Amino acid sequence: MPSAESTQASVHEPAPGPVRPTREDEVAAAGSELIGGPAGRRALLGTSWWTPVRVVALVAIGMFALGLVQKAPCYHSGWFFGASSQYTKACYSDIPHLYQGRGFADGLVPYFDKLTGDMPYLEYPVLTGVFMEVASWLTPHSGTIQHQEQWYWMVNAGMLMVCAAVIAVCVVRTHARRPWDGLLVALAPAFALTATINWDLLAVALTAAAMLMWSRRRSLAFGVLLGLATAAKLYPVLLLGPLLVLCWRAGRWRDFGKALAGAVVAWLVVNVPVMAFASDGWWQFYRFSHDRGVDFGSFWLIWAQNSSSPPSTDFVNTVATLLVVLCFLGIAALALFAPRRPRFAQLAFLVVAAFILTNKVYSPQYVLWLVPLAVLARPKWRDFLIWQACEVAYFLGIWMYLAYTTSGDAHKGLPTHGYQWAIAVHLAGTVYLCAIVVRDILMPERDVVRRGGDDDPSGGVLDGAPDAFVLGTSGHSRLHAAHFGGPPVEWGSRIPAPPDDRSL
Repeated sequence: MPSAESTQASVHEPAPGPVRPTREDEVAAAGSELIGGPAGRRALLGTSWWTPVRVVALVAIGMFALGLVQKAPCYHSGWFFGASSQYTKACYSDIPHLYQGRGFADGLVPYFDKLTGDMPYLEYPVLTGVFMEVASWLTPHSGTIQHQEQWYWMVNAGMLMVCAAVIAVCVVRTHARRPWDGLLVALAPAFALTATINWDLLAVALTAAAMLMWSRRRSLAFGVLLGLATAAKLYPVLLLGPLLVLCWRAGRWRDFGKALAGAVVAWLVVNVPVMAFASDGWWQFYRFSHDRGVDFGSFWLIWAQNSSSPPSTDFVNTVATLLVVLCFLGIAALALFAPRRPRFAQLAFLVVAAFILTNKVYSPQYVLWLVPLAVLARPKWRDFLIWQACEVAYFLGIWMYLAYTTSGDAHKGLPTHGYQWAIAVHLAGTVYLCAIVVRDILMPERDVVRRGGDDDPSGGVLDGAPDAFVLGTSGHSRLHAAHFGGPPVEWGSRIPAPPDDRSL
């Protein structure tokens, strides 16, 4: 049913200027003292070569380089000598180990050529396999195997650095009035620490580019990029769920249809050739995901380690699926009952976080999936840094636990109960950020993006659009979900935030 109180922005309103984070975020203001303090009222902005997108991209590359330095102890010895040194130095990476372990050193073709050992085929989605194969082509296949593995990691690191820069630039461009929010991505410590553990940055970069395309009202391009991202990692397909609900509420079915069609076609173009000519290899990713038991980082592992009869893999698969479906239904209900239609980035963050929280495994690099979505959903330094601190604690916890389990009688590292506390910290940090985002949806006055005068800058055709369908009565009332000492922000309005904004 239509909402009579939903109105679009007036075309006669002047375009507001960019949001200055040092004026609305106390942590950003305090941090700016390191470079001379907040910009003054009379500062000439936009007149320098150092535009936000260039600064953020360079900072992202610089932080990525620091992450490479952090892996240096493993590059020289930890990956090759001693079972536990790569864990005690917290510099583990899958990349050099899988160079030989998945047949790239022998010139085997992923999905087509069978491997020796427990893993018969490459256990990654097709586009990630292509990325790995291209890196293998660029790796010198001469010298010792250690020399080749070092080169393979370095080649992959160079390609992943490009992905990191793309992610930072896309986040800057998605929220046009909030370009400096991109620094949250660029300076995220967990981002730098986990960027070269695996190949997740490829899917993250394609997803960030898809979000940018949707914000520019290019629905088909969004779908194509999201389909490619799903061909690299499974989680990006989850974004179609919140988009469906938001387009339902706004009546934008044609745009959702174009996005869905683009995603399906792009995914099929990548996958069908391998499905047709190497079906056993293509299925390996899905078989491995289904058959994999309870693993690191999940609350399921805490249960299994503290139970005399740990849950079976089939039980965990069933219950985890049920839990995540219930979470998705709750998020859909939140989107349809909310006093204002939630922003796309908010729901995207929630669905991916729900998948992570209920999954039977949480590898430390999975934090990369959430970083750009978290920045777009809740661009507030305090909350972001609280969450990042929890993720860094987990990053250290898992390596110290593996050091403990691989060091024999020396027991160097973190025992089982200590690792369980690290898992709990990771889960608590993610739940905390989810709770803040849900609060912003129920109390739009606390959403820092909307308090700056925007509606849904990452929403594309949803930005400022009137509601066509809404459940409950909250969407039809001018009353806010909760009282708050700030100005109301109606749909699509451009009310500037007060200069002394100190909202949480």
